[in-house]
Amino acid sequence: MHYDVQRIRKHFPSLDTDLAFFDGPAGSQVPDVVGEAMKEAIIAATSNRGTVTESERNADRHVKEFREAVSDLINCDPQGVVYGRSWTQLAYDFSRNLSKTWKSGDEIIVSRLDHDSNIRPWIQAAESVGAMVKWAEFDRETGDLPVSAIETLLSERTRLVAVTGASNTLGTRPDLVGIQNAVHASKALLYVDGVHLTPHAPIDVKEIGADFYGFSAYKLMGPHCAALAASPSLLESIPNDKLLPSTSAVPERFEFGTLPYEIMAGVTAAINFIAGLAPADSVSRRESIVTSMMALEEYETDLFEYMEESLAQIQGLRTFGHAKLRTPTVYFDLPGIDSADVYRHLATKKVNAPAGHFYALEISRALGLGDAGAIRAGLAPYNNKEDVDRLVAALKDLT
Repeated sequence: MHYDVQRIRKHFPSLDTDLAFFDGPAGSQVPDVVGEAMKEAIIAATSNRGTVTESERNADRHVKEFREAVSDLINCDPQGVVYGRSWTQLAYDFSRNLSKTWKSGDEIIVSRLDHDSNIRPWIQAAESVGAMVKWAEFDRETGDLPVSAIETLLSERTRLVAVTGASNTLGTRPDLVGIQNAVHASKALLYVDGVHLTPHAPIDVKEIGADFYGFSAYKLMGPHCAALAASPSLLESIPNDKLLPSTSAVPERFEFGTLPYEIMAGVTAAINFIAGLAPADSVSRRESIVTSMMALEEYETDLFEYMEESLAQIQGLRTFGHAKLRTPTVYFDLPGIDSADVYRHLATKKVNAPAGHFYALEISRALGLGDAGAIRAGLAPYNNKEDVDRLVAALKDLT
């Protein structure tokens, strides 16, 4: 497996701005092939989905190809792929739908390691039916969320556990297989936020064993949207409100209104781009994706090690979360200097590394950072050592 970052960088017009992007966890840059696919789809002959006219078939093809591409990316059933405007929207939709089956006294478990989009919808849904919310705590020193943190909270009344695949601020990657074993032993459902994990590792939903797994395409070089995967039979069992003429078939009954075919085409193009990150003689797109993501993970691991070693040379710099298994994400501050001022200084050096809580309010507060948070720098497939050197040099200017 060979990962040629210079070849990959040539596909990103935004890199011609001379900006160094470390804000991939908030939204990655987009390769040219994705923009071209979206343009082609939106100006082509398109109608509402159908099978009679050519334009109807074009629309239907974009939807079918989107589901198949997501299926290959995370190894799930394409008929269980639900399109969503955002991951937050999907979490709210499914928390409301699932809470229709809960009652007073039932229990829901959320994690303090999570982005608020995988916390607040579940809390609010639980409150609406009188269910109890339990909190799984992460280790403040390491950033770890051990299986035991969830296992000790499980009971016969547990209906659902919501947990992240990787922290969007600390990078921590919990043991999802271990968690699902414990959750399913209690006959509860597992809802995994894979937004920050999916861009950095090969994903196999069947191996993870999550009942629900999803991601945001704009975090992995695609357009702004999200997708959720579940087994079609599980989706069939979930009640939801819909318009009377709308189909009752899954996954369509969870997707409201006319779908954005050009955005779906962009997601398919992004996943095809991922499949070609590390070209190899593969039989299928799924195999190409796994090979490419393994190569990317190895490349990012090496680059992240270089970044951490370089940041450690900066006097006074303090990092948070040191879990052994992490995505290439570092959360840090410079005591005595407001993180917002560091963010603004980096921007003058054309280095994008924002400051804040990044909607992981519970983490920021647990670490004693309040709602102000710290600085986050995350790697993406197009980052290189030159980017890291620019980040470190700009930080050294302040110290």
